[in-house]
Amino acid sequence: MVAVLLGGHTPATAGPDPDEGAPERHGHAMGSQIARVEGDHSTARSRERAREPRGSNSDGGPATATVDGIDVSSWQGEVDWAHWWDEGKRFAYVKATEGTGYTNPYFDQQYDGSYDVGMIRGAYHFALPDRSSGAAQADYFVSHGGGWSADGQTLPGAVDLEYNPYGATCYGKDHDAMAAWIREFHNTYHARTGRHPVIYTSTSWWKQCVGTAQSFADTVPLWVARYDSSVGELPYDWEYHTFWQYTSSPIDQNVFNGAHDRLRMLAMG
Repeated sequence: MVAVLLGGHTPATAGPDPDEGAPERHGHAMGSQIARVEGDHSTARSRERAREPRGSNSDGGPATATVDGIDVSSWQGEVDWAHWWDEGKRFAYVKATEGTGYTNPYFDQQYDGSYDVGMIRGAYHFALPDRSSGAAQADYFVSHGGGWSADGQTLPGAVDLEYNPYGATCYGKDHDAMAAWIREFHNTYHARTGRHPVIYTSTSWWKQCVGTAQSFADTVPLWVARYDSSVGELPYDWEYHTFWQYTSSPIDQNVFNGAHDRLRMLAMG
C-alpha cells in the first residue's frame, strides 16, 4: 500500500500497514498485503523492463506491445487524473468495496475521473473470504460500483485475493474451501454482469491458499502481482497473464499484456 496525494508524488515508505484492523475506516489498497509480506523489489530498471513486451500476450499470441495503467484506492484521495494521463497511463482500476461493509469514499471521483480523461477503467473488490460468502461479496461489489457496461471503456470487475490483513494468511480455509469461495464469487459476478471477473493475486499466495484445487484459467483473466524484474512463475494453470502489477512505487503501476486495441476488446467483452 502506498500513500499518494493528488496525482501521486509522495514516495513509497516501508513499514506496518497503517490501516491494520480498521476496514470500516479505510479498507486496504490492492497489493498492500503482498508488499507487506513479499516486499517490493522493483528498481528503476525493473520498472522500465516491465513495460517491454515479451512472451505471450493476453490472448496467448506473441506479445508486441503493452499498455500502462495504475490502480487506486481511498489512500490516493482525489486523484489528479490529467497528471496520470500525461504520464502515459491509459487504464485504471479503482477500489470499490471490501468485504460487505466498506465502500471507497472517493470512488466516484476516481472512477468517473479516470473515464473522463479517456482512460479505460474498471473497479475492484478486496476479498475477505472469512467474513461472508463469495456470493454475498460479489453481490455487494456489483451493487456498489463493480458492475460492467459494454461501452468500450469499462473493464470487467476484479477480485483482489491476497494475504489476510487481519489474521491467518488463508482466512482459515484449506485449498478446496478457498477455491469454492472463489468459484462462488466468480459465478455470482458472471450471473449479475454477464462477464467473468478478473482475478488479482500473487503466485506465492495462490500456492499457499488455493494450490491446484481448481483451475480458473479457462474463463478468468489473470492479474498477477510481482514487484521484481520479471512476472515470474504464474499461478496454477494460467499460461499467460493479462495484467501485471510490477511495482507499488510511487503508486501501484501495471501493464496490460497486449496492445491498446486488445485492451479495448477486453472492455467490450
